[in-house]
Amino acid sequence: MGKKILLHVLWAIALFALWGCDQQVRPAATSQTAVTLSTDKTEAQLLSELDAKYENPQAHYELARLYHKSQNWLKADFHYNQAISFDPAFRAAQAGQIKMFIDRGETAKAEQYANSYIRQAATAVSEMLRLGWEFEQVGLDAYALRCYRQALDAAPDSAEANRQIGFYYVTKGDQAQAKQYLMRSFELNPRQPDVAGALGRLGVVVETPMQAEPLTTAPK
Repeated sequence: MGKKILLHVLWAIALFALWGCDQQVRPAATSQTAVTLSTDKTEAQLLSELDAKYENPQAHYELARLYHKSQNWLKADFHYNQAISFDPAFRAAQAGQIKMFIDRGETAKAEQYANSYIRQAATAVSEMLRLGWEFEQVGLDAYALRCYRQALDAAPDSAEANRQIGFYYVTKGDQAQAKQYLMRSFELNPRQPDVAGALGRLGVVVETPMQAEPLTTAPK
């Protein structure tokens, strides 16, 4: 049947199952290596980590999140600032800081800082996608979409940028927009099982190369 075969919805879903059922969008790879997932560390544990190595942006970030959650604004602000000072490209800390400003009613300050971080991230599409992802994780959808659209404007033929904004619309239940961007991402790079799976669930027929590269679970 040639070098390509036509695959129906069942194929896409089956292939996606090989990768697991996690539908969360993986962010683009960046130079930032800090793990930004939530932890169960206590304030005492994190302070102990800082005693051992004060210039630890991850520990400052996690402390900031703890203080943010308890509305201890002074300490949250301090540790967000420390995290960013030790890692100026710490996108999760930047997004967390903007969320903190909004939560305490400082919307003008939030806009000012967000503009600054977006300008900083605009030097690379991958960094813009990372910042957008982090905004999305803290519920700042307007800023997330702004980052995704800016990344797409800078690189309209980027499979990753189309993928990221496509998955954003999946989470919002906007099937038409999700299909548009995910189909474009898949056209640009058909070796994306997660995109194929999402398209399958949206009822889209896709094609894939006969001889695909080995699958990997590494983030893109």
